[in-house]
Amino acid sequence: MAVLVEGISVIVRARPIVERYEGGWDAFVADCPSTTLCADGQLVCVSFMDPRDAQQFASILTARGLTHRADGEAVDFVIADQQEGLSAACKWATLGKVPAPGAETERVVACRLAGSDNQTLMTPDDWSYDGSLSERFGTKKTDASSDHLEFLRSEGGTDVYRDTETGEEVMVRRTGSSSDR
Repeated sequence: MAVLVEGISVIVRARPIVERYEGGWDAFVADCPSTTLCADGQLVCVSFMDPRDAQQFASILTARGLTHRADGEAVDFVIADQQEGLSAACKWATLGKVPAPGAETERVVACRLAGSDNQTLMTPDDWSYDGSLSERFGTKKTDASSDHLEFLRSEGGTDVYRDTETGEEVMVRRTGSSSDR
């Protein structure tokens, strides 16, 4: 099986959550600051729109007993960008594109345990390709670090930017502290 990767995703091996995460699976779920959690029994994925929120979640995972990297290689979890791929060498995860559930002519980014040949894609509850990050940002930057985004304001957990190239407002939902630039 595989898990959907959208925006900036933290992909965690399931076994270390059960074996070493302080408080186990229930504590892991309670610590998830996002409603984007999906799991396939081997991997768990939590997606964010801003890399700072993904890093903040990675810090929680480390504080609760999981190992991010050793010798430059992902151990218990890895961060993946929808456009850029995995942030570190990772022998246990394979990233690729698969047909989107409900929109099979479209492709979405997915991660599966290396060596697995099951093509079933797990997505967050109530996920739909229509309106998803996969549909909207398949090849665009998904975070607020783009050079052509100007910070405007924060509104109820969402940072609002202006795209200086198009003039359009871009909303970046945050799970951590909003920007106050």
